[in-house]
Amino acid sequence: MLLHEIKSNPGARKSKKRVGRGNGSGKGAYCGRGLGGQKSRGSGKVRPGFEGGRTPLIQKMPKLKGFKNPTKKEFTVINLEKLNAFDDGSVISLEDLYEKGLAKKSYLIKILGQGEISKKIEITAHKFSQSAKDKIGKAGGKFTEVLEPKKKKEEKDSKESAKEPAKK
Repeated sequence: MLLHEIKSNPGARKSKKRVGRGNGSGKGAYCGRGLGGQKSRGSGKVRPGFEGGRTPLIQKMPKLKGFKNPTKKEFTVINLEKLNAFDDGSVISLEDLYEKGLAKKSYLIKILGQGEISKKIEITAHKFSQSAKDKIGKAGGKFTEVLEPKKKKEEKDSKESAKEPAKK
């Protein structure tokens, strides 16, 4: 085998489409750019987001409106009347509330005092309103507040500070 005998595999090289070489070629006359207008010209490029001269959507959007609190805690609220679905004397954990479909796992749970509770229950949640505490206690039940889980960022910060050696 000699250098002048080496050929690439069939289909490995594709020849460039030659535009403007007659209508029979499939890309004649307007060369696939359409009948006219800015994008059919030689230097008819437009920047991203350009909308033909009208006010672009990005300029219509509000700028820096409002404030997003990065440490906001989002709660799923559950009223006492929904807790009547559980049996009398039952111990209700966070997992029970998630399984019953009363709350999503990504949110913290707060029990509010709307409605009446007629059953003696022991319930665990992240927060309780004062009226909910009073009504649960009046029905003979117990409530337990659990601490929220720490954020991942706080955990990373504490790990990094533990790894750093003491400076002299």
